Amino acid sequence: MTAMSRFLIKTATELLKPPACLIILNNMRFIIFSVVLVAALSSCKNLVPYTESLRQKYNWNENQIKKIQFYNSRQIILQRQLEKDEIAIEGGKIKIRDGKKIEEIIIKRHTPGVAVSIPSRDRLEISFEKDDNHYLRFGVNPNEGKKFSLLASEWNNGIGKITYHGKTYYTSPDAAYVFLMVDLRKIDRIELNQRVARGRKVKD
Repeated sequence: MTAMSRFLIKTATELLKPPACLIILNNMRFIIFSVVLVAALSSCKNLVPYTESLRQKYNWNENQIKKIQFYNSRQIILQRQLEKDEIAIEGGKIKIRDGKKIEEIIIKRHTPGVAVSIPSRDRLEISFEKDDNHYLRFGVNPNEGKKFSLLASEWNNGIGKITYHGKTYYTSPDAAYVFLMVDLRKIDRIELNQRVARGRKVKD
């Protein structure tokens, strides 16, 4: 190989190398992407159904249950027909359907809620808005793996008749399949922060 050939090969190799600034820029982009990805993954919820077996596993008492953040598995739509002389409403939207005024309240999927009352071990009253007087009832459903499903006074083709803040509403047709969920990652952190005092003995 001649000196000229070696010179040409060396020159071509140098020209093909990316500039140092480009290497630094690519590294910075990779670092930023990694940070964003880690932050996104850390903020992701690990939602699982709230079941009787889960409650028994952690042996939660009433006070502990009231500190748990609950979520609804599906969107819930509540509707009721307004009376002729009824004008003011407390929440939701008014729709005109076949000349009738319909109040509609939408509780979107994975809306956070809290337990405001625990009538029994297999019943929870969960509030997703405003105050403790606005709540929905959930209870153990043996046909759905003992999940805490939405309760109604009666069901007709998946449409439930429920009482919400003292008024009668009817749910959307798929409301019969709504159940409660909890973020297992937060539950695990709560459990890890708990400890039992072992007591102290007097010194001899």
